[in-house]
Amino acid sequence: MDLKQYVSIVPDWPKPGIKFKDITPLMADGEAYKFATDQIVAYARDKEVDLIVGPEARGFIAGCPVAYSLGIGFAPVRKAGKLPRETIKVDYGLEYGKDVLTIHKDAIKPGQKVLIIDDLLATGGTIEATIKLVEELGGVVAGLAFFIELSYLDGRSKLKNYDILTLMKY
Repeated sequence: MDLKQYVSIVPDWPKPGIKFKDITPLMADGEAYKFATDQIVAYARDKEVDLIVGPEARGFIAGCPVAYSLGIGFAPVRKAGKLPRETIKVDYGLEYGKDVLTIHKDAIKPGQKVLIIDDLLATGGTIEATIKLVEELGGVVAGLAFFIELSYLDGRSKLKNYDILTLMKY
């Protein structure tokens, strides 16, 4: 299945010069969404993962159905102040500043094999921060999975020590 036909390219959003890759048409098409999810499920099964981790918010959209299909748990990574119990945090750089990501301190057991899933690999900053959280809790990052990779932003170079699955490349 050609998943790119289910991605809308939105010019000049959220700012001039950006060609935003909108996955909502993919999510709206049951067959395409299932196909994309099933590709990541097969990858996760091959990696024998114990837990799925996804950064907000589109990591939830991509990661939760994979966790459900495998019958394993999902741990959310959120911005500061969004999780109700004790967390650990990591500061990370954005294009125009810094932000903070957090995960519950008890979300990952030491030695658990984790697959990190998000909709998009761009510069790699969010995923690099998510990896730090997983590893600080003793998790083992078995792989990284994305619907889309923007290869021209070279986020893969920050993640070169990890196995990466992308379903579409631009």
